[in-house]
Amino acid sequence: MSAALTLATLDHLDRLLPLVAAFHAEQGIEVSDEVRLAAVEPLLAGIPHGAAYLIGPPRAPIGYIVVTFGWSIEFGGMDGFVDELFIRPGVRKRGIASEVLLALPRALSGAGLKALHLEVGPDNEVAQRLYARSGFKLRDGYHLMTRHL
Repeated sequence: MSAALTLATLDHLDRLLPLVAAFHAEQGIEVSDEVRLAAVEPLLAGIPHGAAYLIGPPRAPIGYIVVTFGWSIEFGGMDGFVDELFIRPGVRKRGIASEVLLALPRALSGAGLKALHLEVGPDNEVAQRLYARSGFKLRDGYHLMTRHL
């Protein structure tokens, strides 16, 4: 199984939305279909704030990853945040997520990205090991905090 990445466009919307819905269901993220569509569609239409990539064959993707972009003085320029990463349960544990997490940062650094961040639950040891193998490190003294607007 290949971890080939395809930048998702509006032509891929009907393949991406079910994957996003599956990820949300698995994670207990309660979002209406309308809100999900409103969040995903601009990424596929070329909004400069992020990008969605299909994992595997574009006609039958096995997963997706979404990276959003920001700016960091500390990291010296544009940074990214892995907003969502999902691999279909039937093809997990084959190294696909590792491949994606190694290939995508290399490609994004070539486009000027200085750092890539992600968040992981403190009890999700499997994901923590995956991210550590992929070069991500915990930042001592930092905790992600969020304020909904």
